[in-house]
Amino acid sequence: MARKQKHMLEWEESPPVDANDPGNDGENVISKSQRKRDSDALQKVGEELVGLSPDTLKKFALDENLLRAILEAKKIQKSKFGAQKRQMQYIGRLMRDVDAAPIIARLADLKAPGKQANALHHLAERWRERLLTDASAIGAFLNDFPAADREALARDIAGAKDEQAKGKPPKHFRLLYQSIHKLVTQAA
Repeated sequence: MARKQKHMLEWEESPPVDANDPGNDGENVISKSQRKRDSDALQKVGEELVGLSPDTLKKFALDENLLRAILEAKKIQKSKFGAQKRQMQYIGRLMRDVDAAPIIARLADLKAPGKQANALHHLAERWRERLLTDASAIGAFLNDFPAADREALARDIAGAKDEQAKGKPPKHFRLLYQSIHKLVTQAA
């Protein structure tokens, strides 16, 4: 009985539009199948949110109830009793009450790094390789990036070459990349 009452309450909140209703102009007709597909899509967005870290979730500015439900879903272990599935359905229900477009856009940004960020990464890697293989490349690098610290750059290059020659862990190799990437990003 409680289940039926709950269903009736949900139906009263957003009654379906009847395509055969003479008062209906046909523009706002959403089929039951389409509503189900939309609901499933929102539930999948909720599942993606559950997979994110709590720090990342805080950047989304989610509704308090939705955030609480997502954090609760992270705590639920998969079991044969379906608690996690019910929690995901609840998250899908809460997703219907919020504007999902900004959430979906933010998830898309998280999934695929921007083309510019990817290009900057590759540019920094090319400069690092060039600096390690060509002694005259440091002058060209300083011409392109005048904010660079020549001494720190030379120290990291020498350290990276030494690490490679001795088979040591690549500490200076990474530091060199980080300083180059920082300069490349600032210039962009």
